Amino acid sequence: MDLQISNLSGELSDESVSLADSAFARDYNEALIHQVVTAYMATGRSGTKAQKRRSDVSGGGIKPWRQKGTGRARAGTSRSPIWRGGGVTFAAVPRSYEQKVNRKMFRAAMQSILSELVRQQRLVVVNEFTLEAPKTKLFVAKMRELGLASALIITAEFDDRLFLAARNVMHTDVITSDQIDPVTLIAYPHVVITVDALKQLEETYA
Repeated sequence: MDLQISNLSGELSDESVSLADSAFARDYNEALIHQVVTAYMATGRSGTKAQKRRSDVSGGGIKPWRQKGTGRARAGTSRSPIWRGGGVTFAAVPRSYEQKVNRKMFRAAMQSILSELVRQQRLVVVNEFTLEAPKTKLFVAKMRELGLASALIITAEFDDRLFLAARNVMHTDVITSDQIDPVTLIAYPHVVITVDALKQLEETYA
């Protein structure tokens, strides 16, 4: 398939880039995308919540009082969960929220997302996206020329001037092609990508 390249005035030029149908013309698989996105977000959870069980609380090694003859209930330790200062009955422990997603599933989900971006005309291809200086004003002006207020910018290589100029603009992010993930791709109304970055994605997912 062929995608037309946009110029910085937001209009389509006569140039186009040829892409593999296997990566940019796949059917939309909503169930697979949902599973992969959910798994990706779950993996980002820290899972570091922890509470002390009765064996983790210090002290309580001696029996508080003798077993019989006091008239009080039997007690073997002062760190029992029913005592103040004792452990927690069903204590939370550090855990992993990671969900297994095999390589083929992740690859197919990324292909489906990229193909849907093309179908919805949310993928804007440009020859390059560079700035003369790391100025937010220049970045906003270039975005205005493209007719976009919010977008994900994908480049082939890291550009510190572009990154510095865009970091204070709300609902906008700049990443390289090797940093993309399913959550970031679907989080923005438009994705602006350079031709070089697009070719790198084609090599990865075609």
